[in-house]
Amino acid sequence: MSVTSAFTREATALEVVLGHDLSGHVALITGGASGIGLETTRALLAAGAQVLVAVRDPARAREALAGLNAPAGQLGTVQLDLASLASVRQAAATVLASTPRLHLLINNAGTMATPFGHTADGFETQFGTNHLGHFLLTTLLMPALLAAAPARVVALSSIGHRRSDVHLDDLNYERREYEKWAAYGQSKTANALFAVGLTQRFGGQGVSANSVHPGGIMTNLQRFLPREEQVAMGWMDEQGQLNPVFKTPEQGAATSVWAAVGRELEGVGGLYLEDVNEALPFEAASPFGGYMPYARDEQRADALWVLSEKLVSQGG
Repeated sequence: MSVTSAFTREATALEVVLGHDLSGHVALITGGASGIGLETTRALLAAGAQVLVAVRDPARAREALAGLNAPAGQLGTVQLDLASLASVRQAAATVLASTPRLHLLINNAGTMATPFGHTADGFETQFGTNHLGHFLLTTLLMPALLAAAPARVVALSSIGHRRSDVHLDDLNYERREYEKWAAYGQSKTANALFAVGLTQRFGGQGVSANSVHPGGIMTNLQRFLPREEQVAMGWMDEQGQLNPVFKTPEQGAATSVWAAVGRELEGVGGLYLEDVNEALPFEAASPFGGYMPYARDEQRADALWVLSEKLVSQGG
């Protein structure tokens, strides 16, 4: 039986967090100063959590975060470039030096449909940023997560995972022709498998992870997509009006917040969540939801974890 909540797809992050007291809890949110990350930050602050926001440009982020009017000491920033394993290591060291316990880690940041390129360590941009950067960050922060157990990790995936499984033998498109959407799909499948793999390894010690499809939301994630392409895909009409299936950022953050605080998910991990509920396997009759079986395959999750450990040990 799937895990469900009392919320619908229209719920907002503030509605989901209402009634939760996160006083004494420390949360880290990557990309937590814009889009759904900002709304996730807002919701966790409202519940009393101490929130660290990991971003590429802390000075710019502080401008966006100033509008949250957080009490002194409740909100801070950490410099992090997920496309550089050296930056990830420095960010993790900074976090560990500032707090011995981390109750929530929300791996929210990401990039989408980029031109072919590589991270500072030579990995395909989307896989290296969306998966490997977060993989290394999480594993480095595991001592603080274990110290705070029960702790939760939230991995932002996407319906885009349905575009590609993870190609363990050619992650960097060295033998395949690059296609930006397939590469995005591979990275988002990796995010989902990461949640499975983490729960396999650390669930028994009180640290679990679930992956989240936030829904379609118009944010700076679309910065690499020309307007004509978004019109052609049906995301908006010629006048720029969004397709009604799109959510607001406040609604888009709701499932991330539920994954972080939902009582229904205590001790539960390895799931793929959407619309503030556990998703069901994909069916053609419901094209806007559901997950592909490979995104929750335990054997593939284990293989990806082992390979990711090897890759990040070689980079940075």
